[in-house]
Amino acid sequence: MGKKKEKPVDLNSLEPEEKMKYEIAEELGLLDKVLEQGWRSLTSKETGRIGGLVTRRKRRAQREE
Repeated sequence: MGKKKEKPVDLNSLEPEEKMKYEIAEELGLLDKVLEQGWRSLTSKETGRIGGLVTRRKRRAQREE
């Protein structure tokens, strides 16, 4: 199977939730890996960490409303 051609990501025109994922990936030092190889290159541990932090931030935002 051929590798899917990745289009460059415009970090300024993302939906808020997508933007948060990229911000967290950057904080964890994983942004370069994601941009070069895609989200599928992350381990389940790395993906879980990002997902957990996204959930925590969403909950915190809801409480502050």
